[in-house]
Amino acid sequence: MIIPHAAKFLLWVGGWTSVGQVPNVRKAVIIGAPHTSNWDGFWGLVYKVSIGLDIRFFVKESMFWFPLSLLLRGLGGIPLNRDAAASAVRDAVARFNNNETFYFGLAPEGTRHKKRGWKSGFYRIAEDAGVPVSLGFFDYANKRVGLGPLLTLTGDVDADLEIIESFYVSIEACWPENVSAVTFAREKSRGEQR
Repeated sequence: MIIPHAAKFLLWVGGWTSVGQVPNVRKAVIIGAPHTSNWDGFWGLVYKVSIGLDIRFFVKESMFWFPLSLLLRGLGGIPLNRDAAASAVRDAVARFNNNETFYFGLAPEGTRHKKRGWKSGFYRIAEDAGVPVSLGFFDYANKRVGLGPLLTLTGDVDADLEIIESFYVSIEACWPENVSAVTFAREKSRGEQR
C-alpha cells in the first residue's frame, strides 16, 4: 500500500529514524512522551501510519470541523468533550473491553507546557482494562520516534513510575525546558477548579 511508504518517506525527509514496531500484544495503552511541541503529534501520526499501527486517541471535540474531522477520524481520533473529561477513563476502558484488539494512545503530560507532573489517566486506563503500557517517544536530540518496551503495571505506582522515568531520562524533547516530571500531579476535583 502506498500510504505507509509515503509515511516512511516523510520520516526519511524529516531526518527521523523509526524505532520499534506494532506491539506483540492485542491490547495496550501507548503513551507518547515527552510532549512539548505540536510537532510531536505530527511525527507520531506519521510514525503510526508508517508501521501500520491502528491506534485510537482522544482529540478535543472542537477540532472536529469539516473537513479536518474526516482526517482525524481516519487517523483514529475520537472526539473528547473536555467538559465531560472525567468520563474519558471509563470510555477508554469500555473500548478496550468491547474490542478484541485495541490500542489507545495519549500524551501523559496532557499539555505541551511544563507542569508539576503527568496526568494519571493512562495508568488508570491500563490498570482498569488490564493491559500493558507501551512507552512511545519523541527523541529530538537523536531524531528518533517510536515505541520502546511494554510495561506490565504492578499496582505499585511509585515503582512503575520509576521504571518509566528510567526509560525517558535519555530521551530529549523538542523543548527540554517544558518537560514535566514523571510523577503524578495532584489532579483537582471539579469542586476545586477555578
